Amino acid sequence: MSDLDDLAAFAVLMDAGSFTQAAQQLGWSKGQLSKRISQLEASHSVKLLHRTTRRLSLTAAGAMLLPQAQALVRQMEGARQTLAMLKDELAGPVRMSVPVSLGETFFEGLLLEFALAHPDMQVELELNNGYRDLLGDGFDLAIRTDVQSDARLVARPLLAMQELTCASPGYLARYGEPQKPADLSQHRCLLNSHYQGREEWLYHQQHALLRVPVSGPFASNHYSLLKKAALLDAGIARLPSYMLASELADGRLKWLLRDFQTRSTPMFLVHPYQGAMPKRVQVLVDYLSRWFQRGSRVLGAL
Repeated sequence: MSDLDDLAAFAVLMDAGSFTQAAQQLGWSKGQLSKRISQLEASHSVKLLHRTTRRLSLTAAGAMLLPQAQALVRQMEGARQTLAMLKDELAGPVRMSVPVSLGETFFEGLLLEFALAHPDMQVELELNNGYRDLLGDGFDLAIRTDVQSDARLVARPLLAMQELTCASPGYLARYGEPQKPADLSQHRCLLNSHYQGREEWLYHQQHALLRVPVSGPFASNHYSLLKKAALLDAGIARLPSYMLASELADGRLKWLLRDFQTRSTPMFLVHPYQGAMPKRVQVLVDYLSRWFQRGSRVLGAL
């Protein structure tokens, strides 16, 4: 890379016509520039310039090399312009890794709302509950609950995900509505097999921790399947708040035991550390922030 820098300095020097002007353009001292040119000549055992106090002139070798050095500078400038254009352009791919249930929840919005607003962008959404190396695997963004210590990444708080206890009106009409957590022991509960201790649900009220043994006809490690089962009157489920806004708003599910707190898990929007985020990535970040805010407002109004 030092040779490339020295070749570029050689081209700038000949275009400027003097060490003083070329050094100013490059942000170097005259001594630094002179040293780089001498270094270029010494590393290839060739003399490129005749130097006098009044003027610079090329040797035969310098005259042969100059057009190639000038072409290199043009290519470097073209690359910089391309990078600047890509940085400010609302076009191209954005790769994002998110938990499965979360990705399924806002995927429709990404396909319809976001895609209509930004037709030249391509969002590649990977649904994965495992940890992905953003830099190593080439991702622009990720949504995570577990933010590991990695100086290469920036984590922005996105929301506090709370599990809500809910059931369909059809189930409640048949089995009744629990009035306190202990009542759940007599109900058909839909269990999340992802968690150890899934047959015990925890609630908080005024600093008291309530442990409730539960059981039921169906278990899954997939929130979306648990929600589908609840909508089919199969039982009572505990589901993330982010995936319930429309179902609670239109009455397909009812939020139960609202006076009792369930666990709240912070979620973060994570991206590689960089000076300025490309605009195509920033607009997706802004969209996701607004999407979660809308969901929070809907739940707050219920």
